[in-house]
Amino acid sequence: MTKRIIVAIDGPAGAGKSTLAKRVAARLSFIYIDTGAMYRAVALWARRTGVEWNDLQGLEQLAREAEIRLERDGRVLLNGEDVSSAIREPDISQGASIVSAVSGVRRALVAKQQEMGEIHSAVMEGRDIGTVVFPNAEVKVFLDATPEVRAQRRVSDLQSRGIPADFDEVLREMKQRDERDSTRPDSPLRQAPDATYLDSSHMDAGQVEEALLRIVRERTSNGKEVHR
Repeated sequence: MTKRIIVAIDGPAGAGKSTLAKRVAARLSFIYIDTGAMYRAVALWARRTGVEWNDLQGLEQLAREAEIRLERDGRVLLNGEDVSSAIREPDISQGASIVSAVSGVRRALVAKQQEMGEIHSAVMEGRDIGTVVFPNAEVKVFLDATPEVRAQRRVSDLQSRGIPADFDEVLREMKQRDERDSTRPDSPLRQAPDATYLDSSHMDAGQVEEALLRIVRERTSNGKEVHR
């Protein structure tokens, strides 16, 4: 009998969740659901339509109405527009952290995420996948790294895309985001009791990928006979 499998990857900003989730999803032939991109999309839409990031009702309405598609090639479509690059701008990243703390936004997007995960085996990454979105996920991992390592990764990523970035400023913003994400009243960032802790500070992307695949095999009897 085949069954659907959810791989939930939680952790702070800059830990490498997106890179890991994409690689593992490709290796397992699962779909990749970038939940962070969904919050970024709402933050971007709010900015474009003049809805303030502290307008709780306005943000919830946008989150409910947003048509967000996550393509297998990694593109993010917001109401039919490719916003893959726009949602990665530094100010939108900060906005996403603010927007994601709004309970109404979280309810709306969690419902969309759960719908996606009910159809296919999937790899999901975010802040509360293993604790709120899919608490019964077969595989849960909390991916972490030191703030300094995470900040340097973010700086390198931004610079590779031609976006100027200052390490000290990025580190400061990352620590602020960590504090905001871990202390918000609704679905704060935390490790699920049954999640495996994985510190990627001294590992490259390939090493982290292999470590997670080992965890998947251990949790799912080698990952055989799953519904994709």
